Amino acid sequence: MQSFVDFMNGIIWSPALIYLCLGAGLFYSILTRFVQVRHFGEMWRLLLSGKSSTKGISSFQALAVSLSGRVGTGNIAGVAAAIGFGGPGAVFWMWMVAFFGAATAYAESTLAQIYKEEDNGEFRGGPAYYIEKCMGQTWYAVIFAIATIFACGFLLPGVQSNSIGNAVEAAFGSGDMIETAVGTFSFAKILTGTIISIILAFIIFGGVKRIANFTQVVVPFMALAYIITAFIIILLNISEVPRIFSMIISDAFTPMAGFGAAIGWGVKRGVYSNEAGQGTGPHAAAAANVDHPAQQGLVQSFSIYIDTLLVCSATAFMILITGAYNVHGAEDFLIQNVGADIAANGPVFTQMAIESALPGIGKPFIAIALFFFAFTTILAYYYIAETNVAYIRRFIKVNGLMFVLKLALIAVVFYGTVKTANLAWAMGDVGVGLMAWLNIVGILVIFFMAKPAMKALKDYEEQQKQGVEAYTFNPVKLGIKNADYWEARYRRETGKDPQSEVQKETVEQPST
Repeated sequence: MQSFVDFMNGIIWSPALIYLCLGAGLFYSILTRFVQVRHFGEMWRLLLSGKSSTKGISSFQALAVSLSGRVGTGNIAGVAAAIGFGGPGAVFWMWMVAFFGAATAYAESTLAQIYKEEDNGEFRGGPAYYIEKCMGQTWYAVIFAIATIFACGFLLPGVQSNSIGNAVEAAFGSGDMIETAVGTFSFAKILTGTIISIILAFIIFGGVKRIANFTQVVVPFMALAYIITAFIIILLNISEVPRIFSMIISDAFTPMAGFGAAIGWGVKRGVYSNEAGQGTGPHAAAAANVDHPAQQGLVQSFSIYIDTLLVCSATAFMILITGAYNVHGAEDFLIQNVGADIAANGPVFTQMAIESALPGIGKPFIAIALFFFAFTTILAYYYIAETNVAYIRRFIKVNGLMFVLKLALIAVVFYGTVKTANLAWAMGDVGVGLMAWLNIVGILVIFFMAKPAMKALKDYEEQQKQGVEAYTFNPVKLGIKNADYWEARYRRETGKDPQSEVQKETVEQPST
């Protein structure tokens, strides 16, 4: 199984996808005139404004839900893996994919808002919806939805719960070994898997509102606590910071693990962590209740900064400052600072880093942090899978699909908690890669077909210049088709027909 999954990863994560992720971010950065920099202040304003409704959640709640997906195992174990296999220079490429990926996040999240729908009293949207409505390719949308259900419902949750199990075992010991029908596992992992499964069931059976309410409290708290801990360690070793910066930058272009390894692992773990272009963030973005689609695009763009430039960087600096890492070469270690038996695909590097700087704190702190980081990510994965099941129900009229998804996710999470890490991470990479391929190709094709995200940004900036008190969005006026929700909303709020507004402007234009 491991060999087959590694073979699939070799195909999916070929250099083509690595450069597609970076290229798409650069493409949208240039075309939006670096929206992630120009509108940084507006991102802050929008983040703190907006309200939820009976059908949608607030911008901040949507940010929390999407951040719960972005801020997870990738920020702790994923950064360790990037350094362990790609060298310190991989951190630089994580920064690059984050900076350019912020523009990709704007584009995909704005598209999700433009083409969202109301489904049983809730907003639904995401790549499957905008691929069908803008590209007009239902078959492609269905393939994305199936791939996403497969990835977020069956592959990725096991990666998150696996890291929780490993961290708990490292912090508190394994306890007695218990034989089961599927193998022998430690009592600590079985107990951890049981607790996670029970809490998970309580929340996911409560719907998106319960998920949003949980994540908006937990995500800011856990991220802030983690960053403060990292900041303390950095302050205690402040004299080392210039050397670490220099090592990251120099190794990015003359890497000890090979140029391809540094870029490959940096981009792979960067995309895994911040999810820019992967197609997961747009699902939460579509659920937000905003006055203009571009607003949530900007908020989601800001989430990339929080994930990679803050949380991932915090992990990287803790590991590099304390020297709690190895770098694997093709056959042997290029750098070996810790035991050869310590796997890079796990949270142990980070635990050791904190433990060496703050004795007695590292292992339990990371176990607790990983529990919240990974658990909220599992919730985000469930919501994403649920949204795509809702989309698939249009074509497959079978009752009980949501219930089956819930049970399957709980089973996968329990199994992932007790299973080995390498297979879990490899399967997660397959899921991430499939979604990234389908989504990035989709948003690039959509750009050349209709440019809806660019039109929305221009419209929003024009209203900004006019100093309007309440933003409106008329998709018909902008030449955007099939944005049914926004057409109905414009008609309801203004009392005007979107099409008549376009006809009025046409009549008023002087003839030539």
